[in-house]
Amino acid sequence: MTACAIEDKTTGVAGVAATAEPAPGPAEPDGPDGPGEPGATGASDEGADPVRAVPPDRSTDPAAPDDPGRPAADPGTPGAVAGPGARAAYGEAAAVPPLPSVPPLPPVPPVPSAPPTPPPSLARTEEAPRPADEETSSTARPRPVPPPLTIAADHSYAARLTATGESAEPAWFPERWTLDGPEPYAVRLPLDRPERAGSDVLPLSDGRVLIRREVAAGRHTFSLLYPTGPGTGELPLGGLDCPELTLLPPSPDGMSAFALLPGTRSTGVWLVAGGAFGPEHVADVPGRCSGGTWLDREGRLLALDRQMPGGGPVKAVVVDLERDGEVTPLLQIAPESNDRLLLADPDSGLLLVRSDAPGQDRLGWGVLGSCLPVRFPECLRVPDATLTPFAVQPGQMLMPESCAVALRIDGPAGSWVGLWRPAGRRLHQFAAPGGWAAGSGFWTRDGVLHLPYAQEGAPCAVALLEAPVDEPHQAVANGTDASAAAPVPAACRPVPLGQAPLTGRTAPG
Repeated sequence: MTACAIEDKTTGVAGVAATAEPAPGPAEPDGPDGPGEPGATGASDEGADPVRAVPPDRSTDPAAPDDPGRPAADPGTPGAVAGPGARAAYGEAAAVPPLPSVPPLPPVPPVPSAPPTPPPSLARTEEAPRPADEETSSTARPRPVPPPLTIAADHSYAARLTATGESAEPAWFPERWTLDGPEPYAVRLPLDRPERAGSDVLPLSDGRVLIRREVAAGRHTFSLLYPTGPGTGELPLGGLDCPELTLLPPSPDGMSAFALLPGTRSTGVWLVAGGAFGPEHVADVPGRCSGGTWLDREGRLLALDRQMPGGGPVKAVVVDLERDGEVTPLLQIAPESNDRLLLADPDSGLLLVRSDAPGQDRLGWGVLGSCLPVRFPECLRVPDATLTPFAVQPGQMLMPESCAVALRIDGPAGSWVGLWRPAGRRLHQFAAPGGWAAGSGFWTRDGVLHLPYAQEGAPCAVALLEAPVDEPHQAVANGTDASAAAPVPAACRPVPLGQAPLTGRTAPG
């Protein structure tokens, strides 16, 4: 077994120790609480799909954004990208003895398919909305479900595409939500034409909204939208000609936006908002990449799930955007396992991963820079349901096991909310508010989860859910084992140089 021993982040290291037996038993038997380098025009990477950057149209001179309480933004100001470097070394960690078996708690019935009533702990920021009138006519056509919200890195704004009209194919237009005021409110950003349902929107911290449109097969354009009095201003940013494009999550700096352009042998990382001259190529990563998780608060270290050309397992890697896309390994649980990073908290170093190293696809957690193995709690296995983490409590410096984690639980009856702490080892399940943008939400530092939702009578609202208090359990010296067995000290040792990704650094041991 091997582990990835990551140096201290202050010296510029990003990584996580990960070890696993080929088919280990449950690490924590806890029951649930219930319910190619693409370049400028004419350049392409060998084996990769060609990409052509289209310059932006600068003939438009939009007016300044009209957003009460916020200064006017300079559309031409490029976003800054700064942060520490990324280095990694490998080591080996001893496994921790398993916990004693405890009987599981009785499950709570799943959330009903109809919009459920939030539990008493869900406090709304607005008056209780009226329930939507049920469709009784047999000729009534179902409305399409609006895409979930995308929330800015600082949680000040959110954006989505919303539908209007009563036909089976209604028109779509962008909508921006303001979340950092006394109460949430929405501003529509319609233009003189409806948007396609497949367009992407991403909010920036200054109130502007980036929209990606596929105007033709293989041609993607980008624009910034913002309110200007009674209308909507639009600043074109240019476009890219490529077969496939995926926007990454909002950058931590709040003013930049990046996209992945997968090719046959490599994946390009492009800056599509925040640059000075339209889309700019930033890095080229060998292999086909997906996902995208930021590891710092400067927008420099980006974790991607990569599969090398020709197949093989999927492994999470770190791309340093300030070192010409330097790539270092991040997760290596087992040689042939698929190890993906789902979520990361820069404050505590808590990582949420999904891996099939235990013998089947499981949700696990680890700590950035730790020599301890990734753990796969038994309480995060819900029958006939899929769990996906979407928010981690910030501000828990050096306390990863105390971070509250919000999870979206998808089952046959719909979607609801799960709350869990690594130290608590229990999954608390709650009904989501009706109209919840499933998978959207954010934590405050004091442990309050904000869940945005929209329904009749409350077109823009946020439900508040406090993290429940977990029952105390016996603590031991290493903080990971609840049994009376003596803790096994973790040991890190260097691996052969042929397997080391970098030189000039040594692992502790």
